[in-house]
Amino acid sequence: MSIIPKSDRKFDVIVFGATGFTGRLVAEYLQAEYGHDVKWAMAGRSGKKLEAVRDEMGVAKDIPLIIADSADASSLAAMASLTKVVLTTVGPYQLYGTDLVGACVANGTDYVDLCGEPAWMRDIIDGFDGQAKESGARIVLSCGFDSIPFDMGVYFLQQEAKKRTGAAVETVRGRVRKMKGTFSGGTAASFKESMKRAMKEPHVLEWLKDPFSLTPDFDGVPQPAGHKPMEEADLGSWAAPFIMASINTKNVHRSNVLMDYAYGKDFKYSEMMLTGPGEQGEKIAHHVANDDSMAKNPPKPGEGPSKEERETGFYDVMFVGDLENGEKIIAGVTGDKDPGYGSTSKMIAEAALTLALDVPNSKKGGGVYTSAPAMGDALIDRLTKHAGLTFKIEA
Repeated sequence: MSIIPKSDRKFDVIVFGATGFTGRLVAEYLQAEYGHDVKWAMAGRSGKKLEAVRDEMGVAKDIPLIIADSADASSLAAMASLTKVVLTTVGPYQLYGTDLVGACVANGTDYVDLCGEPAWMRDIIDGFDGQAKESGARIVLSCGFDSIPFDMGVYFLQQEAKKRTGAAVETVRGRVRKMKGTFSGGTAASFKESMKRAMKEPHVLEWLKDPFSLTPDFDGVPQPAGHKPMEEADLGSWAAPFIMASINTKNVHRSNVLMDYAYGKDFKYSEMMLTGPGEQGEKIAHHVANDDSMAKNPPKPGEGPSKEERETGFYDVMFVGDLENGEKIIAGVTGDKDPGYGSTSKMIAEAALTLALDVPNSKKGGGVYTSAPAMGDALIDRLTKHAGLTFKIEA
């Protein structure tokens, strides 16, 4: 099959899953931020639902609507052939994503998703990385709150470290300072599916535990613990386990490997949530560590916070690079909307546009990527100009 050159594609981006909760927010954002300045379309299973969402979200009536279904491989292939990038919010990806990745790989089409499912991501790396390199398709996983602020935050700090010292920092700590918002129903569903699979396949449980499970040809040095509360005197705070750390750390290590060990082969990274100083900070840290509400009362897919809740949400993450002489480089990354929906919908949209318009070709060509090696500074530029994120060196 001959691949249509990306320069001849009808669209820059197709939003697949545009009738879902997050998908409709992506469509609303693209309309508000770009209108007709980029060539984009909405895709889903039902034409009537697409029309209803288009009208509900204030999307222009001449934005094209495309019928495509995760269960219909021919429709996925047809969609992939039309666009430079497929942006998909249809998860859990282990249930609905594999054939779409295959269609994008076969057509040399770039792809972005919101995946936080390590076992499926490992399947995609093992099954499609080689084929994607041949076709030129860039399959970029985890382009939402997991893991763009964290992956790009480490990248941003390491760029500063190289400017100051001529070398990357060997140890980086990612610490969530503040966060207001909810995790998505899709995240909860993905977690549930991952656990179901792990119970059936013992090696999957090992992948979930292993910080290097997304770097199948590389096992790095032992990593810092982050699974129980600890006091970090140098930061003046207690720290608690952070629920997204298990996916973010894997993506950060994959980025390091894909960038030819830009952070070093002995790179160490941990991720936690700061809870404050003293007895109160310790109390909160233990409460966070024992909180199982995500497992007991998860949000349902398709459900989400109100517009007001999304607008008033935010997050603030600190990255601490510990130098050998005891000094620190500190970077901060913030987002102006709730992490699971408001900010995520903007981040994945900008990731798709970065691939389509700013970095039409990555140095390494096609493959299964993370955000930093695929997009680098171009993504940070878009996120700060359009998506309400800040990246700042603080010390």
